[in-house]
Amino acid sequence: MKIDEIRQGFGTLWDSVTEGWDRLRQSAAGALTRLRPGDDTALPAREHVDDTLWMPSAGWAMMGGEVFEDDDRLVVRLEAPGLEKEDFDVQVQGEVLVVRGSKRFERESTEGRWRVMQCAYGAFQRTVPLPVAVRGEDARASYRNGVLRVELPKLAPGKPRTVSVQVG
Repeated sequence: MKIDEIRQGFGTLWDSVTEGWDRLRQSAAGALTRLRPGDDTALPAREHVDDTLWMPSAGWAMMGGEVFEDDDRLVVRLEAPGLEKEDFDVQVQGEVLVVRGSKRFERESTEGRWRVMQCAYGAFQRTVPLPVAVRGEDARASYRNGVLRVELPKLAPGKPRTVSVQVG
């Protein structure tokens, strides 16, 4: 095998890894959410957790979401397992949907030790840019099976516009 073939193979591998990492970073950037534990989070004491990577003050979680649009509305769906509907504060602030909440730790009913702790707990805020103007005062939200669904009626109903731009 020639050194040029090895270089080319390594270059192709490196390009593939960097492209994949860039795509992951772009798609996950909005979903990565910081959870800040507070006094009401009820996390276990450090001496009850054997997980060497567990850091209760650095809780990050993926809060995946989707934005769907039809003629009359936008629908925003956020994955937020482990909460109750009372844990959410949902607001429309201009062209952004702001979802705040708090995920609290649930203790087991028996005594024991935590071996792995990968879930994040604490207060969070997730913002979702809205691609069209909505009537925030008429928005409706529901929470079921770990998914928060917010339906936002459009200010000006109609199909999403496509505008052609001439290149001069």
